[in-house]
Amino acid sequence: MAAPLPAWSRFVVVGGGIAGVTCAERLATEFPSEDILLVTASPVIKAITNFKQVSKTLEEFDVEEQPSTMLEKRYPNIKVIESGVKQLKSQEHKIFTEDGKQCIYEKLCLCAGAKPKLIFEENPYVLGIRDTDSAQAFQNHLAKARRIAVVGNGGIALELVYEIEGCEVLWAIKDKAIGNTFFDAGAAEFLIPKLTAEKLETAIACKRTKYTTEGSEKEEGSVAAADKLGTALGPDWHEGLHLKGTKEFALGEDGGLKVDEHMHSSVADIYAAGDICTASWEPSPVWQQMRLWTQARQMGWYAAKCMVADFLGESIDMDFSFELFAHVTKFFNYKVVLLGKYNAQGLDLDHELMLRCTKGQEYVKVVMQNGRMMGAVLIGETDLEETFENLILNQMDLSAYGEDLLNPNVDIEDYFD
Repeated sequence: MAAPLPAWSRFVVVGGGIAGVTCAERLATEFPSEDILLVTASPVIKAITNFKQVSKTLEEFDVEEQPSTMLEKRYPNIKVIESGVKQLKSQEHKIFTEDGKQCIYEKLCLCAGAKPKLIFEENPYVLGIRDTDSAQAFQNHLAKARRIAVVGNGGIALELVYEIEGCEVLWAIKDKAIGNTFFDAGAAEFLIPKLTAEKLETAIACKRTKYTTEGSEKEEGSVAAADKLGTALGPDWHEGLHLKGTKEFALGEDGGLKVDEHMHSSVADIYAAGDICTASWEPSPVWQQMRLWTQARQMGWYAAKCMVADFLGESIDMDFSFELFAHVTKFFNYKVVLLGKYNAQGLDLDHELMLRCTKGQEYVKVVMQNGRMMGAVLIGETDLEETFENLILNQMDLSAYGEDLLNPNVDIEDYFD
């Protein structure tokens, strides 16, 4: 049974997704004698399992839905409040839940997520898939389907078209190549044969998807709270937020709550992390915000760290995870590593690309500018991620190496590790 809402709490976190749960866990560790409130409308929370630090900035983990009681067992000082939040009065430091209760907070972190952009709202035949809740709903519909249309070109679409069996799949994209959020046209061409190749595993007889949350990507959408089951705030959460100057400096262009380098929003004692926030600090030249589970975890952890530092009156440096964009996942059963400005995002026209491709085995692309590596895409078991990560971080001048940088006969790791 969910805990009752107390009248006051020093630390309150809103949202039971990766960012919110990570933030609450970090706060609970820092203040073991302090009750940490986690407010979520969902009966389950999203927990990170099988975490592995692959390199300095690369992380691998699975996402698992768990009852909130499991979180409370791991952290006895975390109290999960199962309720939606309908209003926030920032000047009074109060949140109001949907059942009419209120709580005064000292510091609040909003981690309420986002929702997908749907072609048609409230149409039973149009489903938006963005997280584990919506994926489950899709799976229930798919069991009866003979033919489906997948509209979109992000990470979830890539997974679906590859994994779905037992029904006809029409894939509609507006771009010239598949997976343009993550790849260029060359990488797309490398992956396409996997769509038509016969799978090694035995085809399942029933018409259902094998979609799981492990290693899945979150689809980018409009930055607003999702439906009540997925997050703690309802779809009109902003209607009840008393934020000063909301239209001038509190929201980013994508609709997210602007946060500075310490995850502060524009309102005192309110922080934000994960999909709901928009990073408004001057980013590292090789980092960009993407609403993926990896960044949700990093932001939730760092937001808690900032809340602790502010409470204790201590200074804090920007977390190292924001030095380099680094993401590892799987598409079409290939290991995929994305580093830095992997698609030359925001770079001038003076950049150049270097490619190495072995059909069916590996695809390697690096983005170079003024002799320095700015980004990379690694598909397959290349074993180059740590070397390239170091080269991007230290910005070493690689002009002298020329094309040998990707020469398969040259053991590049020996040069730089």
